[in-house]
Amino acid sequence: EGNTRSSRFARAVMRSAARLTYRQAQAARDGEKGDAGAAGRLAETVIANLYGAYRSLARERRRRGALELEIPERRIVLDKQGKVSGVEMRERLDSHKLIEELMIAANVAAAGKLGKKGGGCMYRVHDQPSKDKMEALRQFLVSLDIKLAKGQRGTPAQFNRILAATAATPHAYMVNLMVLRSQAKAEYAPGNIGHFGLGLKRYCHFTSPIRRYADLMVHRALLGETADAWEDPARAGEHLSDTERRAADAERSAVDRFTAAYLAEHVGAAFSGRINGVTRFGLFVTLDESGADGLVPIRTLADDFYVHDEAGHALKGRRSGRRYRLGDAVEVSLKEADAITGGMIMEILDSADLAPPRAAGKAGKGRRGKRKRR
Repeated sequence: EGNTRSSRFARAVMRSAARLTYRQAQAARDGEKGDAGAAGRLAETVIANLYGAYRSLARERRRRGALELEIPERRIVLDKQGKVSGVEMRERLDSHKLIEELMIAANVAAAGKLGKKGGGCMYRVHDQPSKDKMEALRQFLVSLDIKLAKGQRGTPAQFNRILAATAATPHAYMVNLMVLRSQAKAEYAPGNIGHFGLGLKRYCHFTSPIRRYADLMVHRALLGETADAWEDPARAGEHLSDTERRAADAERSAVDRFTAAYLAEHVGAAFSGRINGVTRFGLFVTLDESGADGLVPIRTLADDFYVHDEAGHALKGRRSGRRYRLGDAVEVSLKEADAITGGMIMEILDSADLAPPRAAGKAGKGRRGKRKRR
């Protein structure tokens, strides 16, 4: 059923039977022919057993109602000269999920071990969503005719039902994104409040001690060792959470700059995308193929004066009644791409599912551009 029956911690040396990529392991599991090698030799033994364990862990994950978000990640492709040759979405294979579930099981075991010992543990905690964020999510869902009771704090199971109901719709990506935005930030702390998103009562980071200091602290605690950071555990948790956020910001910034450098060669081309943010000064659009984000300044919206409808997450034309709403499909032209800042400026060409104008006539019609696919 996916429940851990026992666990053991020891200093050890691992003897590697094979070095496989996620794709090689998945191909071996799927029975794909080609480079048999180590993957082929291990397919019916080690790999089959690992996938069996994964199925059990996945059943337990569903039973406890862990949050199931699907947010694709961008992957930068470089040529031999180090120049960006493409931007694509990362593959999401069962082999990736397998490793994630095994790491979660190890993390839970480590947190449980330290909890029983009564020693210090740097927990990975995730609080439930705030009332303000839940209200913002509720207002967005209302625009899609999805009901969420006012004042609810939400549960992972409730979020999963919303995600499942919209999975086959054009709004699936934006619903996933808005549910993600409604969540509290996961943090490191010596006091345990559980992990809301994973549906776990006790959790820590344990599996990456060579790249995350929080994991190293957990290893030391399991060994009965102490570190200077434990002199003020709360401050240590705050520092670890802050440096994690800075690292994530740096990663996003780097990906944005690489993406802008690639798209700078396509200024003037048309792209399909969806509105992922609405502000009083314009729209933020995410392109479908590359996942790149850009700004459409409100001054570029033609033939009307648009006002910000904050509650409705939309810009609305005063004369035409046309609305640009969060999640709407749009066709945009790339006007600027700055590889230094990673910023991009776009202009609306066409829209696939905008709310129709309330008044007939030319006022409701925007400028149209010739579609160029690159």
